[in-house]
Amino acid sequence: MSDSDGIGYLVVHNEEEQFSIWRADRELPAGWQAEGTAGSRQECLDHIGLIWTDMRPLSLRRRMAEAGA
Repeated sequence: MSDSDGIGYLVVHNEEEQFSIWRADRELPAGWQAEGTAGSRQECLDHIGLIWTDMRPLSLRRRMAEAGA
């Protein structure tokens, strides 16, 4: 599962529940974890498009929920 460049990708996320893709052959940057999806660049981007429906960072969503409570 890779693009024509032969590189596989992973879907990654951070503690703020923000998502990105990362090359599978590279060590993950500090603060990011693999989400469990691997594939071509486009497959990973398509998956992110399905699962990341609220772009607000988790800390902002929590503050907004507290302010509304």
